[in-house]
Amino acid sequence: MGVVLLLMAAYLFIAFFSYLFTWTDDYAEVNNKSWGDLFSDGFQASNMLGKLGAIVSNTFFWWMFGLPSFIIVYLVAILGWSMVKRIPLRAHRLVIRQWLVIMVLAAVFLEFIFGEATFPWGGAFGESVSEMMKGFVGTLGTAILFLAIFVGIIIWFVNPNFNELTPQSAWYETKLWFRDLLNSRYTRGKRPLPNTDNAATPDGFTEPGRKVQPNAKPIPTTLDLDADDTAFKTVEKSSNDRLPTLKPGGSDFEITAPEPTVSEPEAELLSQISTAPASKIPVVQPSLFPEIAAAQDSQNFSEPYDPTLELSSYEHPVMSLLYDYADQKVEIDRTELEANKDQIVDTLLNYKIEIVKIRATIGPTVTLYEIVPAPGVRISRIKNLEDDIALSLSALGIRIIAPIPGRGTIGIEVPNKNKQIVALKELLMSDKFKRSKMDLPIALGKSISNEVFVVDLAKMPHLLIAGATGQGKSVGINAVLLSILYKKHPSQVKLVLIDPKKVELFPYARLLNHFLAFLPGQEEPITTDTKRVVNTLNSLVIEMDTRYDLMKKAHVRNIGEYNEKFVSRKLNPQSGHNFMPFIVLVIDEFADLIMTAGKEIELPIGRLAQLARAVGIHLIIATQRPSVNIITGVIKANFPARIAYKVSAKVDSRTILDHSGAEQLVGRGDMLFSVGGDMVRLQCAFVDTPEVDQVIKFISDQKGYPEPFYLPEYHGDDEEMGEMGSFDPSDMDDMLVEAARLVMQSQHGSTSMIQRRLKLGYNRAGRIMDQLEAIGVVGPAEGSKPREVLLYDEQELERYLEKFKYRK
Repeated sequence: MGVVLLLMAAYLFIAFFSYLFTWTDDYAEVNNKSWGDLFSDGFQASNMLGKLGAIVSNTFFWWMFGLPSFIIVYLVAILGWSMVKRIPLRAHRLVIRQWLVIMVLAAVFLEFIFGEATFPWGGAFGESVSEMMKGFVGTLGTAILFLAIFVGIIIWFVNPNFNELTPQSAWYETKLWFRDLLNSRYTRGKRPLPNTDNAATPDGFTEPGRKVQPNAKPIPTTLDLDADDTAFKTVEKSSNDRLPTLKPGGSDFEITAPEPTVSEPEAELLSQISTAPASKIPVVQPSLFPEIAAAQDSQNFSEPYDPTLELSSYEHPVMSLLYDYADQKVEIDRTELEANKDQIVDTLLNYKIEIVKIRATIGPTVTLYEIVPAPGVRISRIKNLEDDIALSLSALGIRIIAPIPGRGTIGIEVPNKNKQIVALKELLMSDKFKRSKMDLPIALGKSISNEVFVVDLAKMPHLLIAGATGQGKSVGINAVLLSILYKKHPSQVKLVLIDPKKVELFPYARLLNHFLAFLPGQEEPITTDTKRVVNTLNSLVIEMDTRYDLMKKAHVRNIGEYNEKFVSRKLNPQSGHNFMPFIVLVIDEFADLIMTAGKEIELPIGRLAQLARAVGIHLIIATQRPSVNIITGVIKANFPARIAYKVSAKVDSRTILDHSGAEQLVGRGDMLFSVGGDMVRLQCAFVDTPEVDQVIKFISDQKGYPEPFYLPEYHGDDEEMGEMGSFDPSDMDDMLVEAARLVMQSQHGSTSMIQRRLKLGYNRAGRIMDQLEAIGVVGPAEGSKPREVLLYDEQELERYLEKFKYRK
């Protein structure tokens, strides 16, 4: 198919090119004769490709787009070449869209300019649109409209800085743009301004792809080099100066200097430069080259730093990867609303409760009936009728809100018989999400009034998700993660995923070079092992402390101020500063970790929850066991934002939300969202597993970073020292024998007991415990539980000690 398209492009090009010279000969025949006459022997075409070439070219030029039809040849060639090279067509989606727009605009513009000409400059399409525009806004208005379009296109591609735009810099930028365009090396990066007496390049960098000419004026002189060897800082000097010239030459750089002799200090410096690798080239000292050092100090770093440049070709996922579930949408029956309203009114009248007004708000899952009771009616009487109203409506999950905050009404939530699916695609396409200025926007679902509900994770700052099995927690986590993937660039956010169940979050492992963060040396990017989880959490604590130290040096209070200062180039990377991405920690099943590791998990979680907000580390914890020993006081105190899916008992609802109501939900994504004391009922956005896979594949197929985002290394004191045979007897601790006898006699293998009874430090006691495991006295660590003692009598212990020559 690729070869066929390439041949078709060649055929169209020859036909179109020939049409430019033969159209007057073939015009009358092609446009006036019938199809049968065109292919008869009486018609002889002048086109180089005969009758078919004349017909095809006349169709495109006369009846379609005129001269811009050559763009179709270019696009067909691109598609054919992509198929031959097995390049995904989506890689050219942006180019195709741009050239189609250019073709349409060019056809209309050419017909507007040459409308009276006989040659079909813009074709029938251009002529009809041009005449329509002139009839609608007039000839002058059409000319102004085209001028605005062309200026807008130029600004879109060039993106000038109007605050610093001068005629001199504009002319210089224009020449650079055309020169690079002709050389096929045009990029939308930063370019140096014209040389002035006391000015250097705007950002101190030259483009890596641009060659440095030894004899050209001005000559670039190297002052310093980036660590990644991709760009070098330069300053403009005249050709008469005796300065070295830098030439790219692989991993190292070749240095050449002009012929004139140099002084001894200069020669020594040049000798150091010529023998050093690129990243080690010394910075010029002021005492040796005062004029160069002065220029180095005057370099202008006013252009903002862009963290997305390293992956500048990254494309956000497209909406077509998600489903809209339009075929599963249902309409609410009005007779159902009327029947429910009548049942509510009759039930209240049976208990002599009169109401003044009632109205219904239809949601995707439930309908909210707001009633205004008559004067003198106590709210508690209506609240106590919750079960009676549920019985009269034959409905599951009636919930009464008495009163609705800020509304002056009493709300009765009644589940719909036919529930609607809230597709995540619909939420992500909404203006509320697309135009949000939030740091970490999350599309949770729709409210009872069918409004899209978008929240900012950075403002929460942490999220607790709980509910019974099968009520929608995993779908909710996927909706949260996809919201972040659709909105943020890989340089702006990193995900730390912990999945003890090993099956829920594993598809995201393919994003390791884009969005994931994990410990160095970790085999799988999704953390599943409990010991690895403990190390990961403690590593995040180290990352948090490091970020606080950097913020202290930068004199800022939060990650927003820090990144703003770094982007504006007010922080020096050589002092350890760098752009800080947000880090989102997601734990899918928190209960399993607490049961196996206990305090080792809860302590770093508590520290992160209390302190990590300001440095951009945010936690999302989900559990299907909302009991008080899992969701402890420390967790609840530091997780003000909570999501509760349907639970089985009222006590579970109070554990999650500090309020009842979650036990009355109807399941399948029906949830209560609580933050800051306010509680909202939502229908969670639905996203299926194939949708998640498609989005992950779209991202993973793109170019990622050379290596993943590694967290700081952490080695716990109780980390295992290896197998039995890998232990070196020469490293035996002097207290090992006493510790072994103590453990065997007490049948209790814990580090704290050895520390307390033998009066040792915790680190030494931990090492002794590892040695006891290596020689087979105790079993492996089981989280916070004591280790299993494998020996039961002293004689057996003596045999073990004699075997390893550990007898005291």
